[in-house]
Amino acid sequence: MTELMPPLVDAAWLKSQIDAPDLIVLDASWYLPAQGRDAEQEFAEGHIPGALRFDFDRRFADTTSPLPHMLPDAEAFTNEAQALGLNRLSRIVVYDGAGIFAAPRAWWMFRVMGHPSVSVLNGGLPAWKAAGGAIETGPARVLPAGDFTAELDPARLAGIPDVTSALNAGVTVVDA
Repeated sequence: MTELMPPLVDAAWLKSQIDAPDLIVLDASWYLPAQGRDAEQEFAEGHIPGALRFDFDRRFADTTSPLPHMLPDAEAFTNEAQALGLNRLSRIVVYDGAGIFAAPRAWWMFRVMGHPSVSVLNGGLPAWKAAGGAIETGPARVLPAGDFTAELDPARLAGIPDVTSALNAGVTVVDA
């Protein structure tokens, strides 16, 4: 059984675990176009040692949808996760370059796809740097194919009828 992880971990915890063989660190940085930032370039210029890129804009996305960042189906998620080297027993920590902007999206994607052992690095890359964490440059390392198989948990999704019902019942819906 995969060790359950808390929703948030801090830089001190990550520093103590960074060399654990079952730990996978993912950079899920994504920026609004108006910010003029390039997540791929910034990753190459400096990331947490051993981190891999989690691109939910192009790779971990339903690219057939006209809408951006739509959740891919379980098969596509499985293929991308295995290509990154993610295993069913991997402990995953997700961060982003803004601090805590895009990483929660990646955390949710793993949870909705059935991976229970995923956390967000509280404060992201800025917190890691502030804590004196090492920085690595260059491309991501390449791992052997993993064995994680995504299983969509429909209880973690809401469709238009669900949202409409909630609104009609007086529930406040927040766009995060």
